[in-house]
Amino acid sequence: MPRITKVYTRSGDDGTTGLGGGQRIPKDSLRIEGYGTVDELNSVLGAAHCECTDSQIKNWLQEVQNDLFHLGSDLCLLEEDKKKYSVPQIEPRHVKRLEEMIDTCQEELSPLEEFILPGGTKGASMLHIGRTVCRRAERIVLTLSREDEVSEQVIPYLNRLSDLLFVLARFENLRNSVEDIFWNPSA
Repeated sequence: MPRITKVYTRSGDDGTTGLGGGQRIPKDSLRIEGYGTVDELNSVLGAAHCECTDSQIKNWLQEVQNDLFHLGSDLCLLEEDKKKYSVPQIEPRHVKRLEEMIDTCQEELSPLEEFILPGGTKGASMLHIGRTVCRRAERIVLTLSREDEVSEQVIPYLNRLSDLLFVLARFENLRNSVEDIFWNPSA
């Protein structure tokens, strides 16, 4: 695993950055945009962790934050380089764990029959922001996958994670006795 011994290297001053396999690519490439947005999501989830009050949600968020480092590692290496380097990657078990978290929450949540407005507690609001950043990451990685190979579990993970963040926002509100606010289509 890499050790950060120096924060600045000046090697990116030309507008490029290094992938895990050593290739230099533009900082605005889809691959960098993808794992940069995953990094942004991880930061939003760190803020959500600070705002959430439910200990189970906080524990799950830390697990997800760790997974997002796996996802960033997965995206920063080209598929052919993954044969040379042993790095953490998103695996089916990560996707399954998200599904288990969703199922656990839904046992307590009432079924939705209409759209809800993002909000409620500060923690729930941060989780909704995380959900939207996650959807953006998913769109970017999907676009990347049309021009370059991406590990097969990355898109399902992001898709399931955005579902989880929606459910966790509702769950955080429920655990704080805050009701969902329903969209009023005739307002």
